[in-house]
Amino acid sequence: MSGKNLTRREFIKTGTLAAVAGSLLFEYPEKIFGQSVKSRVVLIRDKSVLDESGKINIEVLEKMLDESMKILFETKESKTAWKKIIKPEDVVGIKTNVWNYLRTPVELENLIMKKVMEQGVTGENISIKDRGVLKDPVFQKSTALINSRPMRTHYWSGVGSLVKNYIMFVEKPSDWHGDSCADLAAIWNLPIVKDKTRLNILVMLTPQFHNVGPHGFSKEYVWNYYGLIVGIDPVACDAVGLKILEAKRKEYFGDDRPLNPPAKHIELADTRHHLGNSQMSKIDLIKIGYDEGRFI
Repeated sequence: MSGKNLTRREFIKTGTLAAVAGSLLFEYPEKIFGQSVKSRVVLIRDKSVLDESGKINIEVLEKMLDESMKILFETKESKTAWKKIIKPEDVVGIKTNVWNYLRTPVELENLIMKKVMEQGVTGENISIKDRGVLKDPVFQKSTALINSRPMRTHYWSGVGSLVKNYIMFVEKPSDWHGDSCADLAAIWNLPIVKDKTRLNILVMLTPQFHNVGPHGFSKEYVWNYYGLIVGIDPVACDAVGLKILEAKRKEYFGDDRPLNPPAKHIELADTRHHLGNSQMSKIDLIKIGYDEGRFI
């Protein structure tokens, strides 16, 4: 893995995937999601994003999102970065996750919508939804998707990931639970989503590193990580998030305790379905902000 802990000034001097992302994204999406180039992933953390009660500081969250976009696309302004992925004529579906215990923060959903509207997309051409996307008229005619969800351990798939977040684009999600949800990446080839995803945001503000049972949740197994993982490649973002959860589990349990079931769908999204890069050696990880307890 190419891991960097950079200041903003140092970062401007570097360049890998994001340098070509703007020019390739619309013409050659397979070169971004596939393995022709390294996948740039931004891990940004800011301890002030959460107050002592766990409430989100919206201004700090927006700064984190803005900085992530500037770094990912190598631009001086966040708006310029968004222009590389969203056009005024786009119809944009923001795929979220509404699991009661650890949902995509409403604050982040609203910020994404704000950024999309700043590119000239009208409100009627934007929808934020998790369940029911197949019946949603905006998602049905969408030209662009933005994918965001929290990282957490999961009873059927090892972890709830960005790749898994598209399971609501199938009529019967339970049909995909076999073999630890091994082939979730195949969903990304369905016409309703294929080649439409412009951005992936894995929420690592308070991730869950362990669970018991199908819908298990305990505050004991979440912790304040204060982070976002942002990238074009969903597999690479998930791979980084998985490494962090594994490291946290080792710290908490005192040994290398594997996930049960294993999160095999992330590696298979790469090796079997060629959706993106799961190998850390093919990920250019840019680490920004709060350093303590980063785990990667």
